Amino acid sequence: MPKKFYITTAIDYVNDKPHVGHAYEKVCADAIARWNRLIGHDVYFLTGTDENAQKNAQAAKEVNMTVKEFVDKNVTKFIELCSALNLSNDDFIRTTSARHIKAAQYLFDKVSKKGDIYKGKYEGLYCYGCEAFKTDRDLVNGKCLEHNKEPSLIKEEAYFFRMSKYEKQIINLISKSNFVKPEIRKNEVLSRLKSEGLKDLCVSRYKIDWGIPVPNDKEHKIYVWFEALANYISALDYPDGKKFKRYWPADVHLIGKGINWFHSVIWPSILLSVSIKPPKLIYVHGYVNIAGQKMSKSTGLAVDPVDIINKYGTDSLRYFLLREIPFGGDGNFSEDVLIARINNELANDLGNLISRILTLAETNFNSKIKKSKLDKKLTSKLDIKKIQFYMDKYELHNALSEIWRFVNECNKHVNEERIWGMKKEVMAEHLYTILESIRVLSILLSPFIPNTSEEINKQLGVKLGNFKDCKFGLIKNYTVKKGGILFKKIELKEVSKSQPVEVSNMVKFDEWQKLDLRVGEIKEVKEHPNADKLVILKVDIGSKVIQLVAGLKKYYKINDLIGKKVIVFTNLEPIELRGVKSEGMLLVAVDEKNDKVIFLTPEKDIVKGAKIR
Repeated sequence: MPKKFYITTAIDYVNDKPHVGHAYEKVCADAIARWNRLIGHDVYFLTGTDENAQKNAQAAKEVNMTVKEFVDKNVTKFIELCSALNLSNDDFIRTTSARHIKAAQYLFDKVSKKGDIYKGKYEGLYCYGCEAFKTDRDLVNGKCLEHNKEPSLIKEEAYFFRMSKYEKQIINLISKSNFVKPEIRKNEVLSRLKSEGLKDLCVSRYKIDWGIPVPNDKEHKIYVWFEALANYISALDYPDGKKFKRYWPADVHLIGKGINWFHSVIWPSILLSVSIKPPKLIYVHGYVNIAGQKMSKSTGLAVDPVDIINKYGTDSLRYFLLREIPFGGDGNFSEDVLIARINNELANDLGNLISRILTLAETNFNSKIKKSKLDKKLTSKLDIKKIQFYMDKYELHNALSEIWRFVNECNKHVNEERIWGMKKEVMAEHLYTILESIRVLSILLSPFIPNTSEEINKQLGVKLGNFKDCKFGLIKNYTVKKGGILFKKIELKEVSKSQPVEVSNMVKFDEWQKLDLRVGEIKEVKEHPNADKLVILKVDIGSKVIQLVAGLKKYYKINDLIGKKVIVFTNLEPIELRGVKSEGMLLVAVDEKNDKVIFLTPEKDIVKGAKIR
């Protein structure tokens, strides 16, 4: 029997339509699920909607609808999003479904029979946006950080879960294992546990109309962050379902950093109470921001992913989200950057490669290429082990970047060997090698841009393979058929001038202070192997030497750059530019009228590493 792999996303509130942040989490989970299927695992991929929250009841009231009508209407938008994103999810759980209600009540009752639930009085602050109780520690200027709103004071009879009972076990689970990743999120939870301790949790709401009733007490509804977490097992037909026995514990819960505590502390505490194994991994990703601000339905700062898909295509959005945002960190959504990646990488690098090779095959060999000797100068440059290493670590952006490095190697091979000018017999050998390279690339790209992989294979005249088929020389004969353009280049004039949101360009002083600008000295410069306009620089910033990639080749000779004192933005998240890591950014003045780039340079006697204030 193949190894099982169970992956889940968080379930989404349905008080409004989805935004790109929802799409990001789902696309990341889908890429991980597809990869695990590719390597032969028995995958179960779950997503769904959280429908019992009080924020849904409030939103329904505002539009004069019953909560059931409102929820049913909005759920369709999330189901449609899954389809638009071409997700491969095996299930879509709704927390208003009979199977979930039954499992959630069973779980609550089982915790109660264990002696871990008692009745008492609750008084505290409640944020309806988070559907969570808040302490003063959670607030800034009396407001919730996530929603910028003051929480409501609640005084009511309630049931409590003896979560404090499991404090030591939870601390041990988190501190002595890889239970929470990345490390920064693990440390956040441990810091809170050690400073606050683990208190008992209020797990019911009194005399509210919407929600799942507490077993044997219809005046109380189960607190949403108790019953909603149960979706991960209710979807497996807990307690007696075959799927539960086969797939639990989850191999990874993929969640956003705003709900880390609920998944890393509350959920395993509940599971410990009823002697169910905790999930193997809580992987916490960052936020998708706009101009540095968190995307949120409640603040109106959002981009509709379906609009973006209708405009640019499913795989274009998937590629952008997976390549642009470092997995585990925050990232920005920018339509301009999306277009740049479509034009430069999807259309130029990948699309043109396939178009050129298939045109050569059709024109010179009547579309038929026979198996021949492989050119190992090219095939040896694909590092599949490195790609697998990145995927095992959930570094999706690095895996995709490594795949793209081989795309660029294929283009480089075509250009340097000047295949189009070769004698027919030699050209045929090179075409076979590159067709095999494209076939292997289509397999490796299928978790990320699945529609494109299928279209590539259609044009190659082969079926999409599995990971074991990522070997060169498997296809005996190719009969290719060039199809339409994989990715249409976007003309800037086609882009609407209206932005999806308006964001103030005023920056607060405390935000500006986060910039770490340092004096550096350029020690080494070399040409970028995969880009005509870029150079790779080694810059000494006093405490260390960092590597930067910059578009300076057009403006400066390499020898003129060495020894220059420059100002460097040093605390940017590292990114890869055409397969080369860049750890910061140089500050320059851009004279667009005269097409010049000029360095902002400090005085000569300033020391390296001096901070710019």
